[in-house]
Amino acid sequence: MLACAAVQANPVAPVHALDQSSEYGTNSVNTKADVFYRDRVAELSGGRLKIHLHPGAALGYRERDHFQVVGRGAAPIATTVSGTLAGFDPLFLLSSLPFLARDFDDAQLLLDIAMPHYKAFFEKHNQILLHAGWVDPSGIWASRPINSLADLQQLKIRTYDATGTRLLQQVGAAPLVISWADLVPQLATGGVSAVLTGADGGASIRLWDYTKVFTQINYAMPLTFVHMNRDAYLALPEDLRAVLHQAAQDTQAWRKHQIAANLQAKYQQLADNGMQVIEVPAPELAAALGQANQPVVRAWEAQVGERASRILSEYESRRR
Repeated sequence: MLACAAVQANPVAPVHALDQSSEYGTNSVNTKADVFYRDRVAELSGGRLKIHLHPGAALGYRERDHFQVVGRGAAPIATTVSGTLAGFDPLFLLSSLPFLARDFDDAQLLLDIAMPHYKAFFEKHNQILLHAGWVDPSGIWASRPINSLADLQQLKIRTYDATGTRLLQQVGAAPLVISWADLVPQLATGGVSAVLTGADGGASIRLWDYTKVFTQINYAMPLTFVHMNRDAYLALPEDLRAVLHQAAQDTQAWRKHQIAANLQAKYQQLADNGMQVIEVPAPELAAALGQANQPVVRAWEAQVGERASRILSEYESRRR
């Protein structure tokens, strides 16, 4: 069993080491944020606290395992996308509600409002939420442009949570929730022919090898959480716990800047690899999807209850 380990570097300053599980590859923004966090922790702690990253599901855990794995301490830290946690609490579908956040400012506002609820959930289950951040807006990777609802009919498309599945079923597609580590095999064998994800995520696993067109629909900017076993956290000296939180703040700021600054560069990378990139969805498609999202949002609100109503009410009142 993996655990928070301490090895004696010298009699004065023991070095604490933590293993971190992630399903994402080395080129994804999630792993890049994990690397930034790891390096910042090492820097702020003067090398007394080290995080050993295990991307690509190298520890043998899928994201669906992470919540329970971290809760019981089998891995001290994990990186988990929000939709995977929805089976434990549907609140975690908030960031992937279709077309709720119009831009990066909206995504930040939603995160700020919901953060106390996220933290409370992790604490209830013997975990500490270290930091969270979104990925770039989700679009559709497919063999053809997606310009209308007709283009979605019976399209076998990968989604990342129940919300996306529900909306795409509603407009006539044939969606299937597939974990990130299992996506390429499904594409290679024809299990799916299209993917709902951002430009960065798709580029990290060369989705241009399986698709020809990226249609940006600005569907949602789902969150990724980095969470830690509470016992492993409390086993650290107080000053190193402070390091974890300072590095977390720095990572959230870094990630926010990276996503916004790199989106156009990602579009260019896709074009350089032979992809047709549609940066703005066709008005007909945008209008149809915008209408289709309303029942999904209302169903989520009914499922989550009072917390959802408070979050959405505050969001609408503070939104510019």
